[in-house]
Amino acid sequence: MTNETNPVPEGYMKDAKGRLVPVESVKPEHLLEDELVRRLHERGAQLSEALAAFKREGFGEVSALQAILHEKHGATVGGEKGNVTLSTYDGCLRATVAMGDSISFGPELQVAKNLLDILFERWTEGANANLRVVVMDAFDVGKEGKLQASKILALRRLNVPDPEWKRAMDAIADSIRTDHTKSYLRLHTRQTPDQQWQMLPLDLAKA
Repeated sequence: MTNETNPVPEGYMKDAKGRLVPVESVKPEHLLEDELVRRLHERGAQLSEALAAFKREGFGEVSALQAILHEKHGATVGGEKGNVTLSTYDGCLRATVAMGDSISFGPELQVAKNLLDILFERWTEGANANLRVVVMDAFDVGKEGKLQASKILALRRLNVPDPEWKRAMDAIADSIRTDHTKSYLRLHTRQTPDQQWQMLPLDLAKA
């Protein structure tokens, strides 16, 4: 029960405040809890590394197949941004490589919100009041204290015939920052080709 940076002497345990406590002074139920959590973390770390290795291997094998098909047909296999979906011959298993951008927003977003505030003050009550609720909800932060990019980007698809609305939407467009691109490997399955696809869960929350 040691830590590489701060080794704990034999016969002691370190508590949450960094104090060394003799093992015989630790309650048995706390010892059991400590042992269980450490065991779960050890197994979880192994599974995490196995999933990471599986993802790397999966991307490599899909890329290899794309290279073979490209060499044979002289064309790139896949969609926008490198997205590609492969299926088994019977149509019951599917593997998808997807690329997704991680989005954040610059200071122009506050300009957009201010423009929308002014716009809603100008508009009369009525149907526009419902639109105001939808729009302002997009600027609320979620449980993690972060703006929900999907809601903000969805505003730009609304067709509102007002020049001030367009100015606000232009400000949102100018505020968009692409921080980085994430890659995903998703597996879907179904019993027969006429059924809906079901994603194979590869994380604890969905298993």
